Amino acid sequence: MIQILLIAFALSFDAFAVSVSGGLTAAHTRFSYSIRAACFFGIFQGFMPIIGWTAGISFRSLISHFDHWIAFVILAIIGGRMIYEAFSTKKNRKKLNILDIKMLLILSIATSIDALAAGLSFAFMNVSILKASLIIGIVTFIICSIGGWLGRKATKFNPKIVEFIGGLILIGVGSNILISHLF
Repeated sequence: MIQILLIAFALSFDAFAVSVSGGLTAAHTRFSYSIRAACFFGIFQGFMPIIGWTAGISFRSLISHFDHWIAFVILAIIGGRMIYEAFSTKKNRKKLNILDIKMLLILSIATSIDALAAGLSFAFMNVSILKASLIIGIVTFIICSIGGWLGRKATKFNPKIVEFIGGLILIGVGSNILISHLF
């Protein structure tokens, strides 16, 4: 349960950073718009692990002898990518209009790709996918609601730090899975 919560928090950090950025852009709007964005992010983050789990479960019997390595590699790659992006100097980290439905759909899909990969790793762990997906969706909703509110209230916020911490958590969870299976 603790691992699922840590994964849920780590996966929600991308969407949180987007929510903060969107809140900064839409600082003049009502909080209900932040809730709408949080609903989009929560639904996508909660649904994508089910898709990944479904794909992974069909391959589980073929790779059960090294599944812990797969979970570790997937989570380490996702976490490493998050850390890399946190230090990236890309100019695409601009303020976003989270009020646009098309933009919400694109951002929801983009920020939930990691959840799809996490769902794939859940297929190799003894995890109730429905419970895990529900927790991931609820945590993401709460985190993004807070992020939108913070963005509306804050004048400056560094989402790179949040993304870096999320990456470290994913690598830590992956390492814990590997160590617990090896020893």
